[in-house]
Amino acid sequence: MARLGSWIEPFPEGIYVKPADAWVDPSRPRDRSLVTHGHADHARGGHGKVWATPETLAIMEARYGDQRGVGVGYGEKVRIGDVDVSFVPAGHVLGSAQILLEHRGERVVVSGDYKRRSDPTCPPFEVTPCDIFISEATFGLPVFRHPDTGSEIDRLLHRLRAEPGRCVLVGAYALGKAQRVIMELRRRAFHDPIYIHGALERLCRLYEELGVPLGELRLATGVPKAELQDKIILCPPGALNDRWSRRLPDPITAMASGWMRIRQRARQRNVELPLIISDHADWDELTRTIREVAPREVWITHGREDALMHWCQLHQIKARELNLVGYEDEDD
Repeated sequence: MARLGSWIEPFPEGIYVKPADAWVDPSRPRDRSLVTHGHADHARGGHGKVWATPETLAIMEARYGDQRGVGVGYGEKVRIGDVDVSFVPAGHVLGSAQILLEHRGERVVVSGDYKRRSDPTCPPFEVTPCDIFISEATFGLPVFRHPDTGSEIDRLLHRLRAEPGRCVLVGAYALGKAQRVIMELRRRAFHDPIYIHGALERLCRLYEELGVPLGELRLATGVPKAELQDKIILCPPGALNDRWSRRLPDPITAMASGWMRIRQRARQRNVELPLIISDHADWDELTRTIREVAPREVWITHGREDALMHWCQLHQIKARELNLVGYEDEDD
């Protein structure tokens, strides 16, 4: 009898689906690639042909130019070789998907990155029962328990109002996190213009073209310092402490990331206001998801594999580490 999932082969550079002759999220260009979402550690340029959600293809085109892509909407099923392939919402960023692979009666779900929290910029994660669940483990340690997102946004707004004459400069990754922070602010009835670094403009505009209304956004570059007092400004994490930020009116430096749970990371970046807002599942959400999916095996990748492996073993769930290369936290 063949081993469960013998038709799925993990390599350091990605997951090879043999009966489809295709790769999932390969770190090098391949002839046939299935892509879970648009972050650069999962979506690379140069593939021969790409299957992804239409939103992910649009993001890849914005980043890498024209793609030989096949857009697969949520709930659709396509046949690639001898494998039925479906894309299921992952709740990570706009267009993000779990990839369901069905072959000879076996179901394999490649989660990509995912989260279980509500996010106004993308559809929520859908639990998909399967035989093998290939799960990320970015925050796969019990120390990572993310607080309520609304309470973190309230902290940001309280700080803005408590120190008039200053601004709050929030470091947020350009794809997903920046747009989510903007929409969470809008959820809290913050309708003032939000200022952004030029590096965020292209993807913010793309989100709006894809149906995510972000409200009034203005470029911060070239704006008189007085106009930026008492304002919220978003920038890539790398711009928090560079020359660009020094022209702002006494900024309160903030960063939106699950890694802000670790105080040393906040100190290393000179972050005055750490905001624990993550686009990945925390420890409780990872373990809850495995329970709900109820797979026969869990394969764990890019993250804290050891702790989640141990948890699976304690709960009599067969598990293995994949140790894929090329995955980064992208400032979560």
